[in-house]
Amino acid sequence: MQYRRFGRTELQMPVFSCGGMRYQFKWQDQDPANIPADSQKNLAATIRRSLDLGINHIETARGYGTSEMQLGWVLSQFKREDLIIQTKVSPKADPQAFRREIEKSLNYLQLDYVDLFGIHGINNEEIFKFTFERGCLEVAQELQRAGRIRHIGFSTHSSTDLIVKTIETGAMDYVNLHWYWINQDNWRAIEAATQQDMGVFIISPSDKGGHLYSPPQKLVDLCKPLHPMVFNDLFCLSHPQIHTLSVGAARPSDFDQHLETLPLLGRADE
Repeated sequence: MQYRRFGRTELQMPVFSCGGMRYQFKWQDQDPANIPADSQKNLAATIRRSLDLGINHIETARGYGTSEMQLGWVLSQFKREDLIIQTKVSPKADPQAFRREIEKSLNYLQLDYVDLFGIHGINNEEIFKFTFERGCLEVAQELQRAGRIRHIGFSTHSSTDLIVKTIETGAMDYVNLHWYWINQDNWRAIEAATQQDMGVFIISPSDKGGHLYSPPQKLVDLCKPLHPMVFNDLFCLSHPQIHTLSVGAARPSDFDQHLETLPLLGRADE
């Protein structure tokens, strides 16, 4: 695995991250008794494979159903200091409701703190106001001062203008955003993040970046001799402003194709 400094967090971030929205049992919270043994066994194997590869950044969210709870059952098997754990919670009109959701996340994860906490989905002006005017950011900052959160950032599917506006508040340590070969519109936001020395995490480059895990034959032919996923990974990571790409692994083998990128990084121009 290769690692990059994740902006002013100073974390050494693997260039691939283990995203947690595909290996969970359900998209809604469940009674623990309802989680099938085979689902948990697969999740545990996926996390083990991730860490064996040196992908020690595990990323999830309150909005990913059973992901946090299922992760919490396995994280205790590993040394906490070896892990970079990130979760995300959506802002609310009531900042105390937001606080309760963060506490729920930490309880499900069975962690005293998370390394990275994301304001989840600053996608419109209303959510921006919930964050910066209604008190949600202050809640996260209080928990940061209490040692429950190490670094605060945000995730977004918004327009570039709103992403840049959020970055330019100077309040965020990192950003999760979309940018890849087929959609490079957010480069201006990445430049703004770089100026703020923020970490830059690319959301879903192989899924939203064109369903590259099941590419049409035309795309396969155009990308030869590389697989389209490897082509896209190489394109993204050839830019030093990009620190990590999310791999939304549903099973242990989902990392394998991406690993082909690593020995090619020194030959990206070629």
